[in-house]
Amino acid sequence: MNAVTLRGIATTEAGFVVLLDCAAQKLTVPIAIGSSEAQAILIELKGMEFPRPLTHDLLRNVLTELGATLAKVEVTELRDDTFFAVLHLDGPGGRVTVDARPSDAMALALRCRAPILVADDVLAKAGIGLDQDGSPAAAATAPPADPVSDLKAKLEQAIAAERYEEAARLRDQLREL
Repeated sequence: MNAVTLRGIATTEAGFVVLLDCAAQKLTVPIAIGSSEAQAILIELKGMEFPRPLTHDLLRNVLTELGATLAKVEVTELRDDTFFAVLHLDGPGGRVTVDARPSDAMALALRCRAPILVADDVLAKAGIGLDQDGSPAAAATAPPADPVSDLKAKLEQAIAAERYEEAARLRDQLREL
């Protein structure tokens, strides 16, 4: 696992992308996220406060009341263009690992001041090289592939092959974008 810093949120024609920088490997990992998750991350990054707890604040408060802490977040896998993450929670009963979407895991990690880690193979698959100044390397500055078009093509292929569960999953991903 590699420690990363959440550099920020970028906007693209297809939506929002969170940027995770790994200084040790001189790579950044871009992960597409939904607008509400981007908003949750940006609210914490900008230090904005609200009179009532938002969802990720609520989860942090629940953990605190239960005597648990978020030890770390790990982005563990990249499979079929989908990132996977886990929360490592320490509580009275010991450590518990909970499956989570990376965007929610990162929003919670920021609120709990917990480290974010990325697996070596995820860095190898999704990492983009950084120049010495921390900007994407020249070879990585080409415009990213349009994830919406890519998902639409995969959806058409899944329907044609009568893989309806996969088609439903792809349809749901398209709706999120």
